[in-house]
Amino acid sequence: MAFTILCNMKGSRKLSIEEAHLATIDQYNLFSDLLDSNGIVEDSVLDKLRLNVRSLLSAGEPDPQLLNFCQEVLFHNDMKAFGLHQLILLYIDWKKEQLDALKASLKVD
Repeated sequence: MAFTILCNMKGSRKLSIEEAHLATIDQYNLFSDLLDSNGIVEDSVLDKLRLNVRSLLSAGEPDPQLLNFCQEVLFHNDMKAFGLHQLILLYIDWKKEQLDALKASLKVD
């Protein structure tokens, strides 16, 4: 399944996000402790995420899925702070859907 996020407020730049990208974010907890207490996504937050991912990539044999996420999303020319904000919102919705599906499968009638 593919999703589209806007990378700027005008909507003229978009990125396609695959479910594998969201799974990679989840696998590496890339959004954990990313935002400050104010919750605002600025360029410094995007830079922090990029530095965290570079550190993961340099720590041995790089995971092909993480490399793919970097090439197609994180280090894409159109990825800006607004796009990261949209990606975080998409990830939250995706994770909520997963948890809701899990709850439904665990319910016993």
